[in-house]
Amino acid sequence: MNVFAQEKLLFTPVQKNLNPIPLIFAFPNEYTVGITSLGYQLVWANFSLRNDVEVSRLFTDIHESLPRNPELVGFSFSWELDYVNILNLLEFLNIPIYSKDRNENHPLIFGGGSVFTANPEPFADFFDIILLGDGEYLLDNFINIYQEVRQYNRNEKLTHLAKTEGIYIPSLYHVNYQEKDGKIESIKPINNDIPDSVEKQTYRGNVLSASTVVTEKSAWENIYMVEVVRSCPEMCRFCLASYLTLPFRTASLEDSLIPAIERGLKVTNRLGLLGASVTQHPQFDTLIDYLSQSQFDDVRVSIASVRTNTVTEKLADFLKKRDTRSITIAIESGSAKIRKLINKKLENDEIIQAGINAQAGGLKAIKFYGMVGLPQEDLSDIDATIDMMAQVKKVAPKLKVTLGCSTFVPKSHTPFQWFGVNADSKKRLQYLEKNLRKIGVDFRPESYNWSVIQALISRGDRRLSKLLELTRNYGDSLGSYKRAFKELKGEIPPLEYYVHDRWEFDRILPWQHLKTALSEETLIKHLKIT
Repeated sequence: MNVFAQEKLLFTPVQKNLNPIPLIFAFPNEYTVGITSLGYQLVWANFSLRNDVEVSRLFTDIHESLPRNPELVGFSFSWELDYVNILNLLEFLNIPIYSKDRNENHPLIFGGGSVFTANPEPFADFFDIILLGDGEYLLDNFINIYQEVRQYNRNEKLTHLAKTEGIYIPSLYHVNYQEKDGKIESIKPINNDIPDSVEKQTYRGNVLSASTVVTEKSAWENIYMVEVVRSCPEMCRFCLASYLTLPFRTASLEDSLIPAIERGLKVTNRLGLLGASVTQHPQFDTLIDYLSQSQFDDVRVSIASVRTNTVTEKLADFLKKRDTRSITIAIESGSAKIRKLINKKLENDEIIQAGINAQAGGLKAIKFYGMVGLPQEDLSDIDATIDMMAQVKKVAPKLKVTLGCSTFVPKSHTPFQWFGVNADSKKRLQYLEKNLRKIGVDFRPESYNWSVIQALISRGDRRLSKLLELTRNYGDSLGSYKRAFKELKGEIPPLEYYVHDRWEFDRILPWQHLKTALSEETLIKHLKIT
């Protein structure tokens, strides 16, 4: 059966006018992954609800009927390493992968999503248009402006679009380097008609997003997702999810959450509450009371993230009754020193109490998220994490205890963007694995080597486009990155420059011309607080 026919839509696509814009909206992964992305769902629905856009969806495995001559091709980009699929899909559509090689017969290629808003520069040579920030107003502004210039030539379209807030046209900015493999010297618009910088667009309303489609073919079968909060008030120094999306916004209970939940539960009994810090919604207890009513007894509820000191016995009991067997919380480290350094406002006894409450409420498992390689970390801090896990095992012996652990990766627009990846991180992951196994903790580390590649892209600049193309051609393996760097030696900086080096505060950063909620000066102040 056609997977598109199995979808339950929570909106009604509108009739199109006589000459709608033929637009392809792609997700650079398989359908089951893409259709589970709330961001992708929302943008697709936005286009479907316009009478001047005819949108067709494209995934790596399947697609709807595609227009022969699309005017716009867009990508929702939320995971860095999916860039390979972007290049593959462009070739599938017979579109040159580099924007400089496209002509009047080719569509304009645009992209949006968290990867682009954080740092689009490694991909700048592949895209004509990049949308920075929240889509609530930005998408409509983009299409409205495009309609005004629809009959213009390619360069005129891009120049006109560049004057719209939140729309970044990479080709209209020139990057100078001190030398081919040296630091950035300047980033400037090519002429005075182009703004010096582009500012991320932020939606400040209290009606947040919810699923526009439910399907059993999504990665989380038949789930209906509701955004409870946007951003996070904690502002951990390394955290892109907090700093990039500021300010912290909460959905109105009466105007947003309850109407959205009632709408979704008409088509499914599986509900996902989304947000970087869901339980910090000021009316979260009221929301739990609402969902505890008897008419929701058959509803399965899952929560994306829970702050440690909000794990109450009441919450655990509610989740157990709503068919959730485990809870996930981020502690980053068992070391009080490290948590203070990163601004993780959390005490040891709160972590232990979370385990006690999870068990008392009837949950079967608790998963912690940790991190190694944070600035100023040493082996004693790793031992503190092992001790913390042992204490949780002791106070909650019936719980399955898991520690998922990543390597610190510096992210743009955060106070830790100037730090590099700690080369000792790989050994520290191995040390954790050896010692946690002894005490019965399930340890699930992320790959250190792929974290290095993530850091490369996170702090990368435009010189990486050739490297990314070569890496794809060489098979997109860890070895292919080494091969590409070797081939480009002298043409681009070495891996250490992007990944491991500590950058000076006065260095021009690749994303210097792209503005978010906080200035560089403010980020430095936040760093010095630690």
